[in-house]
Parts: sequence; C-alpha cells; structure tokens
Amino acid sequence: MEWWNDLSSQNYDWFWDVSIALGITLVAGLIWRLFRKTLARLVAGTNTQWDDIVIEAIGIPVNWMIVAVGATWIADITARHYSSEIVTSIPIVRQLSLIILVAWALWRLISRIEQQQLHRGSDPTTVQMVGKIAKLTVTVLIVLPVFQMLGISISGILAFGGVGGLIVGMAAKDLLANFFGSLIIYLDRPFRVGDWIRSPDRSIEGTVEHIGFRVTRIRTFDKRPLYVPNSVFTTITVENPSRMLNRRIYETMGVRYQDSRALDGIIEDVKTMLRNHEEIDKDQTMIVNFNAFGASSLDFFIYTFTKTTDWVRYHEIKQDVLLKVLNIIHQHGADCAFPTRTLHLDSVPAELLTGNVNQASVPASS
Repeated sequence: MEWWNDLSSQNYDWFWDVSIALGITLVAGLIWRLFRKTLARLVAGTNTQWDDIVIEAIGIPVNWMIVAVGATWIADITARHYSSEIVTSIPIVRQLSLIILVAWALWRLISRIEQQQLHRGSDPTTVQMVGKIAKLTVTVLIVLPVFQMLGISISGILAFGGVGGLIVGMAAKDLLANFFGSLIIYLDRPFRVGDWIRSPDRSIEGTVEHIGFRVTRIRTFDKRPLYVPNSVFTTITVENPSRMLNRRIYETMGVRYQDSRALDGIIEDVKTMLRNHEEIDKDQTMIVNFNAFGASSLDFFIYTFTKTTDWVRYHEIKQDVLLKVLNIIHQHGADCAFPTRTLHLDSVPAELLTGNVNQASVPASS
C-alpha cells in the first residue's frame, strides 16, 4: 500500500476535496432519483397529465445537471490545486453546460406536450407548427446568452445584421421563401395533415403526411412520397376534397329510340328512387331530366349528391344508384342503348338479295 501512502502524503488536500465533491455529487444524484420516483407515484394519481409530462421531461436532464455540476466542481478543485490556467474557464463551462441542459429539458417538454395533444386528437398541423415555433424560440433564447458568455457582442451581431442580413437573405432566398410559405399554410389553413389535396396547376395529388418549415410531404395514391417546397403553395391553386360537404353523382344514361314512349315513366321512377334513397342528401340539388337526342340514344342525366364524403363509401352508393336505374329501365321494357348505325341503300343488287353471286365475277384464288 505504498502508493496509497504516497498519494495521501503528497496530495492529501486535493484527494479529500475531490472525494468530498464526488461523494456529494453521488448523494445528490441518488436523492434526485428517489425524489423523482416518489414524485412520479404521487402525480400518477392526479386527474391532470401535465404534472406527469413535466416530471418525465425534466428527469434525465436534471440527472445530467447534477453530473455537470459535480464534474466541473472536481475540475475546479484539481485546477486550483495544480495552479492551472484553465481555472478561469471552468465556471464558463459549467454555465454553458447548465444552459444547454435547460434547453434540452425545454425541448423534451415541448415534444411531450406535442405527443399528448396529438394523442388527444388535436389538429396535427397546429400542434406541429406551434411546437416548431416554440423550439425555435427556445433555441434563440439560449443562443443569445451563450454568445454573451463566449465574449461575442450581441450588439455587434445586430449591427452586422443590416448588411449581413441582406447577404444571407439573398443566399437563402429559397429557404426563407419556404419558411414563410409554411407560416402562410399555418395561418390560412388551406389544408392540414391527413387531408387529401390536389392542384390543377401541378401534378400534385395525395394525402398530406407532414408540414415542415421547408417542404410538405405528400403521399400519392400509388404510395410514393412527394416532397413539395412550401413556397409552391403560395403560387398555385390547391383543391381540398377532404373538406367537401357532399360528393356528387353526375351521370348520363341513354335508352334506345324505340323505347321513347317509356322514357317519361323511367325519369319519374328514377326521381322517386333518389328521393327515397337513404344515402342521397335531399337538401342538395337533385335533377333527373331528358337531356339530348344522341346519335343512337335518348339521353337523360342524373345530378344528385350523397351524404357521405368517404371515397370508398361514395362509390358503393353510386354503384347502388346506377344498378337501380338500370333495373327501372328494364322494368319499363326498355334497355340501354349502345352505339349503332343504320345504313339506307337506294338500290340493292339482286345478287345481294338472293345471296347468289356470279362465280365468274369472283377472281379465282391462286
């Protein structure tokens, strides 16, 4: 044990100071762990979830705060014992560590609140946008004191902001345009996460999956991801079928010309069928009218709206309506027309009428 005696005799004060600092750090960490578990059990029985969110968010960062304070304390003792020049930098390192850990705790708290709001069914677009703005605000408020501690003049940065801002603005023109585009999407709310959107100006159609500061991710109907810069949405027309109040059925049906006497009855029965249909919205426009004399059919059209806006359910209702229209046509002894052409001949050769063709007039096959 000679090495122990040498250590004790040469560095007695340093050794015991470091041991005390290390012991206090370990005890503080143990106390915090026990306090955190006890507090978590207490708040678990409350009606609100906010206390659970706060405890969960700050738990790990506080552990690291205790470690950071203990480590810098030990480093300060060591530097003072050996008269090191870094002793003046240790308080700055401690403060920087605590500031970064506080920012980390706030970021975790914001993320937990986002998850909690999404779980409760809040609008994903609003929750994500507010969360991004809150995290950006925390970052800015943390960066400014960090610059001040490092000896970087904030006033100098702000003074440089005039010329520097112009240079950065020109270099990051597209990035800034996309950022402000995301703000416009949030303020105007033309769509939100989960909406089906399309644009007649661009080949854009699908379900919105994510709205970021730079791009919006859309999942097309063939399951491809489509990334659209947010600035694009400020210059194009966007349709949002997800916000339709109803879905429209607009179809043209044609019956044969020989069934013209049954057409009036067919139209009346179709109107009656639509009025009695449970999935048709009677408060919306409903039209069933003879429309035109077609090339090979008498055309009438159906114009009505379903109660549902669900895409799959809409097609099921549309199928049911069209099949019922077909049954009504058949009930009247009529049928749907198909393209036909009538050929009138002024004179027909006798050979064609009798089916006897002069064999001599037919060239022999070789």
